[in-house]
Amino acid sequence: MFLKFPNVFLSPQMRTQIIDKATDLFLNLGFKSVTMDDIAHAMGISKKTIYVHFKNKSELVDATTMNLFDVISDAVFNICDLQKNPIEEIYDIKRLVMDHLKNEKTSPQYQLQKYYPTTFETLRQKEFDMMQTCVTDNLNRGVNLGMYRKDIDVDFISRLYFSSLLAIRDNDLFPLKDSSLNSLLEHFYEYHLRGICTEKGLDVLFQFINKNQS
Repeated sequence: MFLKFPNVFLSPQMRTQIIDKATDLFLNLGFKSVTMDDIAHAMGISKKTIYVHFKNKSELVDATTMNLFDVISDAVFNICDLQKNPIEEIYDIKRLVMDHLKNEKTSPQYQLQKYYPTTFETLRQKEFDMMQTCVTDNLNRGVNLGMYRKDIDVDFISRLYFSSLLAIRDNDLFPLKDSSLNSLLEHFYEYHLRGICTEKGLDVLFQFINKNQS
């Protein structure tokens, strides 16, 4: 169904196309540097068409951010539903997120926090709620399988896990010019798992690392 505005049709398909193209440009070039003119030019449409669907750039940034979050969170829950061993699950989720974020060439979280704080705060709460569910389940399964230590504080570690991932994506703390996001995450996951794994878990972790480095 199409809703008619003066000389323009409001099309759900066009809205989706704008979100998809804007997401690609924002992740590759940065939220700050990409303009509405850039998006219109890349799509071969008029800027007026974009403004029919989004009243300003802030609204478009919010829509692209929440849409990407929904896509990633659905895919993360699909991985969790497979009930793989918890160590493999962590690395599967890491690969998934990196694929969707295109290696975060432009530090999107950092730019959101600096230039679009309202969207950033909404995203952070949604990410926290999603990750609390997934990480808590991962920790509990790891304990039950004898791969994680039985004495860990699941709630504390799940919150520390979330805050650590936020810190890693802070460009002031970890400039991407010094280390890629992928290498930072590799270091973090090994650090995280070494701290909670039993001997059985460490054997699985080292086997997994050696297999993926060969």
